[in-house]
Amino acid sequence: MTLEAATLQAAIATNRFGLGARPGDIAAAQSDPRGWLEAQLAQTEAPLELRDLDSSATRLAATYAARKEKDEDARKPLREALRDAYRDDAARRTRAAIATDTPLRERLVHFWSNHFTVSVSRPIVAAAVVPYETEAIRPHVTGRFADLLLAVTRHPVMLNYLDNAVSAGPDSPAAIRRQRGLNENLGRELLELHTLGVDGGYSQTDVRELARILTGWSVAAERDRDTGTFLFRANLHEPGDKVLLGQRYGEDGMGEGLLALQRLARHPATARHIATKLARHFIADDPPAAVVAALEKSYRDSDGDLGEVTRTLLRQDAAWAPELRKVKTPTELVISTARALHGAVHEPDAAGGGSQPAGHADPTFRSLAVLGQLPFAAPSPAGWPDQAADWVGPEAVVQRVDWALTVGEKLGDGIDPRQIAEQALGPLASEATRQAVSRAPSAADGLALLISAPEFQRR
Repeated sequence: MTLEAATLQAAIATNRFGLGARPGDIAAAQSDPRGWLEAQLAQTEAPLELRDLDSSATRLAATYAARKEKDEDARKPLREALRDAYRDDAARRTRAAIATDTPLRERLVHFWSNHFTVSVSRPIVAAAVVPYETEAIRPHVTGRFADLLLAVTRHPVMLNYLDNAVSAGPDSPAAIRRQRGLNENLGRELLELHTLGVDGGYSQTDVRELARILTGWSVAAERDRDTGTFLFRANLHEPGDKVLLGQRYGEDGMGEGLLALQRLARHPATARHIATKLARHFIADDPPAAVVAALEKSYRDSDGDLGEVTRTLLRQDAAWAPELRKVKTPTELVISTARALHGAVHEPDAAGGGSQPAGHADPTFRSLAVLGQLPFAAPSPAGWPDQAADWVGPEAVVQRVDWALTVGEKLGDGIDPRQIAEQALGPLASEATRQAVSRAPSAADGLALLISAPEFQRR
């Protein structure tokens, strides 16, 4: 491989597979770009910024306590403390991505967290969403999908978010005594979003049967001293046999759900759904069929080993094409900008557009608010979209340009935007962009032009 080709692949490695190049990253990856990425898959240590995070159980217990407090004067500061906990966690998570030496692994954490979305739209889980990611997602992104699926499905945050914690089988003791009903949310999203996919060949009957299988998967709360931990409640579980996707499940309490998740993880439609999402995320909105097929085969052959599937992705020639086909999400834009600028992020103000989250001054959090993608605030369980059409409408483009101008104004003094362009993009920067940055009347304007450039807005 020529030096020119190696430098181009290093730029692709740091931007497409990583989270944007820091000064020195392209040079560090240049000798073996694929090896530089593969080495990151073996690094399992949590980021320093997140190591002393409260557990989800601690946050959920505090949430239950706030909900039970009858005195509004006493409840208000409890709620504010929980909101601040989420904001602080979200800012620390973003800073971890900016500082990480293993950006591919961090990108995988964000990808799988979005795949298994939970959202602050449900106040009962808002303070625990980042601990959920740390506990259920982060340890499994290069392990077996079956283990990731189980960790997510039985996590108290997911069980609360999709209402399974209060779901009761129609013939269960709890339903008979308390007139509680079956909730199908978790069963539906497991099939539609988490495993088989919307075209995976399941029916509404299968949704209901999976919901019945998962009755009893709940959270220790109320009379159980509000511990916020997983608890199988036999009195909520629907008795009797169930039939899911043509397979019969004999009465086995929690064991039914464990078996169902194992089978769903190994289902051919799950392999296809996961392969398609990964190829779409890393390569193109309309992913190459050959890459999807290769990832699907890798998933099946390895029994859902996500590390092996990721390595298969890195071996695909199409993944290294120089065309920049993916538009960065706001989160990716903020993180890659900060990485290019030695970790700096500007402090947005009203002139930057967008609403400002009151009472929180962290610049990463406020920048994401301006650009419309606060962490864990996806509008539905489907998560944030992963296609250009959802991120580059006219208003969004204006917000991005305004934000870039503000970054240049706030952080442009004392820097050379031409050097930033070389360190962040290398050979990905077009001649037109290089000339525009070089001829800009000021460093601030040059930096704004760089951040607004198509090569920086894409990966």
